[in-house]
Amino acid sequence: MNAAEFAAAQWTRATGAGVDPHEYRRVTGGLASVADWEPSFLRTGHAHVRRAANAGSSVSAGGHLLMAARWFHLATLAPHAEAHRGAAEADHALEAALALLEPGARRVSGEGFTGWLRGPSDAPGTVLVVPGLDSAKEEFIDLASALLARGLAVFAMDGPGQGVLAAGTTLRPDYERVVARVVDTLGVARVGLVGMSLGGYFAARAAALEPRVAAVATVSGPHRLDWARLPPPVRDLMARRTGGAEAAPEFARHVDLSALASRIAAPLLVVDGGRDVIPGVTNGEPLARSAPHGTYLSVPHGDHLLGNARPDWLPRLADHLAHALAGTPA
Repeated sequence: MNAAEFAAAQWTRATGAGVDPHEYRRVTGGLASVADWEPSFLRTGHAHVRRAANAGSSVSAGGHLLMAARWFHLATLAPHAEAHRGAAEADHALEAALALLEPGARRVSGEGFTGWLRGPSDAPGTVLVVPGLDSAKEEFIDLASALLARGLAVFAMDGPGQGVLAAGTTLRPDYERVVARVVDTLGVARVGLVGMSLGGYFAARAAALEPRVAAVATVSGPHRLDWARLPPPVRDLMARRTGGAEAAPEFARHVDLSALASRIAAPLLVVDGGRDVIPGVTNGEPLARSAPHGTYLSVPHGDHLLGNARPDWLPRLADHLAHALAGTPA
């Protein structure tokens, strides 16, 4: 895949994460090869950091730092990128942004997780935003904003093998253990979960096995993976994030919600894009059908993570979680 093809494939993911589409086109239009992706995106992130340093207000500086965090994270998406560098830069930029924009935001870390707790201390509910195979807390800033706007508290997190923790940990299928530790550390009685891509599997599994999950939503989450049919780039990425070529097929074998869906007692919203067709990945319709309180939302023109169809699902998802956790009108 050449640079133009790779940039086109990442277009809706990048713009869905909140980067300016015109800046994205300028940056990717100057790439001679995919190998240029990571350094070019890192440079763009640093340009936003410099803008923050020269900004005329803390609001402007914080906005530039949030944009820098997005670009640093997106730098990690290139094949064989030194993802640890971009993840560390993204983590630092997000921390600096929140220090300016939300001094009350609190860094919370524990065994196998780290993230930012945002929102009012007396919020009627707390939502954990769970990333996926190669995503991180910095990719879903706008999703967190939609939940915060509805009065909820939000814990945007990196778990094992994700984001800034990918440098020293690997993905694990039993994510309900991570969620349990997060809930214990936050000291809340119940939480909502929203899982993005592979995070959808993590969120649904946790909802089935952790009784303190009171609401759940998945976006482009797999119901089941078939390792033999997964495209080579997905298998290579999974091998890097799970600890090697032998660990990856074993991890994929666990990604199967067939026996767990009926145990999800919480209200569940499953969001899929009709154009999200990846060999070896069974989308979420069987999960919604098998869960006792499942609802399925398929957006025909949506692709993976539905960055090209945000109005069709993001408000509904945020309302779903707010209604289930806070009792606001659906």
